[in-house]
Amino acid sequence: MLTIPRPSPTVRLEPLFSRPEPAARARGTDLPGGLESAYGGDLSIPLRAGRPTLVTNFVSTLDGVISYNTPEAGGGGEISGYFEPDRFVMGLLRALADVVLVGAGTIRADPTGAWTPSSIYADGAAEFAALRGRLGLAPNPTTATVTGSGAVDLRHPGLADPAVRVVVITTAAGEAALRRQAVPDHVDIRSIGDRVTSEGVIRSLGTDGAELVLCEGGPHLLGQLLEAGAVDEMFLTVAPQLAGRSSSTPRLSLVEGTAFTVADAPWARLVDLRRAGDHLFARYRLAEGKLS
Repeated sequence: MLTIPRPSPTVRLEPLFSRPEPAARARGTDLPGGLESAYGGDLSIPLRAGRPTLVTNFVSTLDGVISYNTPEAGGGGEISGYFEPDRFVMGLLRALADVVLVGAGTIRADPTGAWTPSSIYADGAAEFAALRGRLGLAPNPTTATVTGSGAVDLRHPGLADPAVRVVVITTAAGEAALRRQAVPDHVDIRSIGDRVTSEGVIRSLGTDGAELVLCEGGPHLLGQLLEAGAVDEMFLTVAPQLAGRSSSTPRLSLVEGTAFTVADAPWARLVDLRRAGDHLFARYRLAEGKLS
């Protein structure tokens, strides 16, 4: 029987290791007092020149499972145990981001989801809003999704809220399919050619002036971004449970649909490690990739 960790009455991550690196420009330095206290310090995510910085945020079991991949347990909540500090970190990263990027499969797997800071951690809504105002950001990050086929329902609650700008990056065929639906004014449909590439996605988001893009899934999208050398940092919550998998019970791992060889497998450098209860919150920086 799965044991669900009890939510913490007060979120407070304990710093275990930190390797700060100087940056000409960064997002997440000098956090307001309540957020800094809860996170256990600042994040200070370096911002690139020339293209948006792209960071990812996932939660996995000890054996690398990120989803039980069933209709009733398809998200990260069952992996984290709905652990409050994990939801806080998700909210904080969203609050710092210009764009939250999710694949079309992630949207379909969460029919009631939304990708705003307060939707994942309501207790931090006021502080998240104040942080975004202080940074000169829009009240909510843009929700961006990618689809080659255009098989995205624009009536999805996470896409239908007029308070959240939405960008759908697709192909010419996908755009034609999407425009058969009623397209609200806050939704921007963009065709970037005959196929969707990671390079095209990042560059398209950069044309809006986005400096920090947060990718929350899914694992197929992450694999494509890693293969393109587009990922700058990975935030990974490691939950203290084991899910297992078998040929009759397939489960999603952190990276799907992309397989690296020994020679080209990306390596990452641990730059920060924190804990809350028995959960670990790791932050890795990837080497300079092919996408500059």
